[in-house]
Amino acid sequence: MRRYAPLSLLFALAACGDSYTPVDLYQAKTPDCKNWVDESRFDLPKGIFVTATAPVALPEGGVEIGLVYMLPRNTQAQFTSRAFKIYQPKGAPLMNAEIASIYQRGTSARPEMVEVIKEVPVLMVATATSDATQFRFRMQFKGKLPERFDFTPPPMVIGRDRYPVRTFTYRYFDDRKAYGMCS
Repeated sequence: MRRYAPLSLLFALAACGDSYTPVDLYQAKTPDCKNWVDESRFDLPKGIFVTATAPVALPEGGVEIGLVYMLPRNTQAQFTSRAFKIYQPKGAPLMNAEIASIYQRGTSARPEMVEVIKEVPVLMVATATSDATQFRFRMQFKGKLPERFDFTPPPMVIGRDRYPVRTFTYRYFDDRKAYGMCS
């Protein structure tokens, strides 16, 4: 029994080092969501994070929303679905995104060295040759949008555990005559 004690201590210490508690799963802090936000970052376990950006208006109506997933070296994250949807605030789905583009690149590489991916990957894997790997999604929601909507990316599987991702909140700002991210 004595020879297994150091091994059991090692396992006990390893289990304690990776605690994660999601913070602010719903971006809107107030019911009217009146504060304009340029971007919002949400941290996931193992140093992985996702950042959503303010929307850009499309000429034919609707918006384009950008998401950037950053994965540190030797990490991977799996989507539970390939569907990116917008919803009524805390309600029913409104529409699916059309993927305009997905770029993947290592952050240690020169910015012009980018790999274009044709469809949403089931699994994102960080490259071993860079400190982190960036996956940049451009998603379009075309047509008439409501005054306010939520955008919830699919949950992620990281290290066999499922984690929710923040619900990013958007609304139309009359003073700016544009849709924006709000809190």
